[in-house]
Order: sequence, then C-alpha cells, then structure tokens
Amino acid sequence: MMMMILMLMMMMMMMIMMMMMMMMMMMMMMMMMMMMMMMMILMLMMMMMMMNDMMMMMMMMMMMMMMMMMMMMMMMMIMMMMMIMIMMIMMMMMMMMMMMMMMMMMMMMMMMMMMMMMMMMMMMMMMMMMMMMILMLMMMMMIMMMMMMILMLMMMMMMMIMMMMMMMMMMMMMMMMMMMMMMMCQSAV
Repeated sequence: MMMMILMLMMMMMMMIMMMMMMMMMMMMMMMMMMMMMMMMILMLMMMMMMMNDMMMMMMMMMMMMMMMMMMMMMMMMIMMMMMIMIMMIMMMMMMMMMMMMMMMMMMMMMMMMMMMMMMMMMMMMMMMMMMMMILMLMMMMMIMMMMMMILMLMMMMMMMIMMMMMMMMMMMMMMMMMMMMMMMCQSAV
C-alpha cells in the first residue's frame, strides 16, 4: 500500500513538472514571436528611411535570416516539448509496470500461503506459471509501446529536418532571384 501511495505521489510530481515545462516552452515561444514582430517593424522603418536599392536588399536578407532563426528556435522548442512528453510517458509506463509487478508478487505470496495451507503444490505451480505468463505479456506490451514512441520521435525529427532544408532552399532561391534582379537593373542603367 505504501508503495502504491509513493507511486501515485511520484506520478503527480511528474505531471506537475510536465505542466511547468510546457508553460516555460509556451512563454519562450511567445517571446520569440514578439521578438520577430519587433524585428520586422524595425526593419520596415529602416527601409522607409533609406531607399537605396543595395540597402534594401541587405535589409531583406537580414529580415529573412532573422525569420529563419526564429523558426528554427521554435522548432527546437517543439522538439524539446515532444522529448519531455515522451520521457514522462515512459516514466509513467515504468511506474505502472512496477505496480503491476508488486501486485503480482503479493498475489503470488497469497496464493503460496493458501496452497501451503491446503498442500496443493500442483495447483500452486500452475497458478505461478499463469501469473508469469501474464507478466511477460505485459512486459512485452510495454516494450512495444516504448519502441513505437521512439519511432514516432525519430519520424518527427526527420520531418523537422526536411522542413528546415526546404526553407533553406527557398531562401537561397529568393536570394538568387534578388541578385539577378539587381544585375538586370544595373545593366539597364
């Protein structure tokens, strides 16, 4: 019983920790957004002030870079959140497993007592076997679930990386286009 109470308390602690982490992440993301907006406004004001083509190009590029940075930071935050969540889930699973094991042990003890009293050794053996089988099954299920979690995380990571690559490519293309435009303008002049 004490163990169970302990487990429950631990779970509660985990939950609270998770919530706090989430809150922190959200705050950070909000701050990133605010920063991004401020940068954009600042850049726009600068552009209004100086209408030199070259300067404008520079500003554009800087803005894009900043946007990229912010996006990457956000992605990192999301990944961190996912990681934490998965860790928490795994911890919970472990705890559940522990509880189950304890219960099984207790049941086995009881069974043993009863069987000893009755002197039915065969029956006891059978019961033990059954218990073991159930336990094994549960363990297998847990392991499978964990594997799935890890797989999902990997997939998400891959997706994030792909997205980043795409963004980089787009940025490069845009820059190339800008350069071409500038060249054209110069040649025309």
